[in-house]
Amino acid sequence: MATPSPWPGKVMALLRANNPAGAIAQIKVAPGVKELRALEKALAAAQLTGKWKDVDVAITESLQALSAPRLHRSP
Repeated sequence: MATPSPWPGKVMALLRANNPAGAIAQIKVAPGVKELRALEKALAAAQLTGKWKDVDVAITESLQALSAPRLHRSP
């Protein structure tokens, strides 16, 4: 069984430290969709969803970007 990624916890720590700009920077370079979904669940569990609108927008945009089919793949 795979161990869960520590990335969502690190982003949550940035948000708890009241550093949404740092969290948004991390969200934009998220490792994958799985980690972003885990972050969404962690925000919901901590009842922090909606507290930072910019963070919610960054998560949504990153999910769309990572979920969209690639237009060009390098050989």
